[in-house]
Amino acid sequence: MNNYKLSVKEWVEKTNAIGLKATAGRYGGTYAHPDIAFEFGMWISPQFKIYLIKEFQRLKNDESNRLQLEWNLQRTISKINYQIHTDAIKENLVPQAITKQQAGYVYANEADLLNVALFGITAKEWRDVNPGKTGNIRDYATLEQLVVLSNIESINALLIKHGLSQQERLTQLNQVAITQMRSLVENKAMKKLK
Repeated sequence: MNNYKLSVKEWVEKTNAIGLKATAGRYGGTYAHPDIAFEFGMWISPQFKIYLIKEFQRLKNDESNRLQLEWNLQRTISKINYQIHTDAIKENLVPQAITKQQAGYVYANEADLLNVALFGITAKEWRDVNPGKTGNIRDYATLEQLVVLSNIESINALLIKHGLSQQERLTQLNQVAITQMRSLVENKAMKKLK
């Protein structure tokens, strides 16, 4: 009960407590580890407890929003970079004499080339395994995967312009994806972003 009185010195002596200290005299006072101080504050004041909970929730939301912003930024960069990729497809792989629907298959096929190179599965395979999820495989990608995706889009555009076959491009893009993912996952700076 919070109406029971026990001084800090008595508490420390009787329980051999650590994390709590009381000093007398000028500049003296009671000092506690933050966890103990918060618990004590919540014990004696319901308003403090509510304030602390709300503040914790605010900080977690800020952290989540910051991380989401970084993810959204990388997803946006990946989408912008995709234009370079689609331009290379349009200029080099899509024949003039095909329908818009047939051209769509060429673009989808190239998008799946990137998916297989990075994620190891096509968009359809991902949807079949994740029927309850909305969006696509890229919407669930990690920050590292989005960085690599952006990179391999540019590389694939270059490989297309150089006339490499789809199989040759897949092999090279997969090797690049593996190397870059390994580098990013082991990167200390990337770990700090999380």
